Amino acid sequence: MRPQVKDHIPYFSKYIDLIPEADIISALKANHQTILDFIEDIPRQKLNYFYDDGKWTVKQVINHIIDTERIMSYRALRFARGDNQKLLGFDENLYAANANLTNTNAQILADEFDSVRLSNILMFRQLSEKELLLKGQMASGEVNVLSLGYFLCGHAQHHINIIKERYL
Repeated sequence: MRPQVKDHIPYFSKYIDLIPEADIISALKANHQTILDFIEDIPRQKLNYFYDDGKWTVKQVINHIIDTERIMSYRALRFARGDNQKLLGFDENLYAANANLTNTNAQILADEFDSVRLSNILMFRQLSEKELLLKGQMASGEVNVLSLGYFLCGHAQHHINIIKERYL
């Protein structure tokens, strides 16, 4: 089952539409391998590259994918458990500016993404259809758990596409 437009805020569509799989577990697994393969293939001399002043480095973009994966999966967990408190947004630029990536390399980023995504695959595997359809309030609007899962995949894919187009 895929999310419907009514299941999420309009902003999510640009990410969800990047994912062709018809069910969340297939989507998470396929995207997991795609992202890991991509990180492994990044030329090491490009990890600290940024294409323009004020733009993030490749390492920062990958770290942003991981940060967002953690935040959105936390939201999915809360909504799946029936927590209806409105959740605040997060400032991705603040997170990027405060992430110390000095001693981080591609292998660490790949391992971290792998760990976080595997954890999320396990979480989504145990959710029932009822739980996947539960909605919660984010600062930007209402979204269901299934849409958050697809967002994880589409958001990661979006940023990989950006790296391919502008950094490599």
